[in-house]
Amino acid sequence: MTKVLRTRPEILGKKLGMAQFFNQDGDAIPVTVIELVENIVTDIKTPAKNGYAAVQLGSITKKDGYLNKPLTGNLKKKSLPNLKLLKEYRVKAEELESYKLGEAIDPSKILVPNELIDVSGVSIGKGFQGMVKLYNKQRGAKSHGSKSYRGPGSIGAHTFPGRVLPGKKMPSRMGNEKVTVRNLKVVEFDKEQKLVLVKGAIPGVEGNIVIIKPAIKKWNQY
Repeated sequence: MTKVLRTRPEILGKKLGMAQFFNQDGDAIPVTVIELVENIVTDIKTPAKNGYAAVQLGSITKKDGYLNKPLTGNLKKKSLPNLKLLKEYRVKAEELESYKLGEAIDPSKILVPNELIDVSGVSIGKGFQGMVKLYNKQRGAKSHGSKSYRGPGSIGAHTFPGRVLPGKKMPSRMGNEKVTVRNLKVVEFDKEQKLVLVKGAIPGVEGNIVIIKPAIKKWNQY
C-alpha cells in the first residue's frame, strides 16, 4: 500500500500574551495574540538533490556576529539576512514551484477568520514535581501516623519481579516539551500589523516562537 503524503503549510509566530476580544454581539472572547515573525524561504529541498521535497523557513533577524560562522556563511551565500531560527517542513514535489528563495510566505492562505488552525510550541517548564501535581494522583490520608500524604506509595512488588518496571510513573520534570493545541479558531487577522487573534490558549510563555498550520481535521479530507 502506497503511503499518501499529506502536507500542511506552516508559518512561524511569536506569542505576545492573552487578551479579550469583543465581537459584534458584545460577547467577550478570550484570545491569544500572536505576532507573525519573518517567514522567509531560506532553502528548497528537491527530490532529485535531497531525496525529499521540503521548504526551510527562517525568522528572527540578528546582527552580524550573533550567529556561528557556518550558518552565517550559508545565509550570505544566498544573499539572505542573518536569521536565527530555521524551520523545515515537508511539501509535495509539485508544490515546490510556488516557493522562491528569499521570498516571504503569504500567511493569508492559512490565517482565515473563523477557520481552524493547529498551534505547536514548547510548554512552560514547571521544574521537578511530585505525583499529585504531575499526574493528578490522589493524596494519602491525613490521619495521625500517616506517612503517605503526598508520596508515590508502593512502586513495585517485594518478591517477583523484585524491581521497578520500566515506564512506571514517578516524580519527574514537568513541562518544557513540545505541545500541539488543535482546532483553534482564528478570530481576527490584521495583515498590516501582522497580528493574529486566536480563540483560547496556546502553549509556551510570552515571547515563545510557535508553529501555525491549518487544522488537520480540515486539511485531511478522507
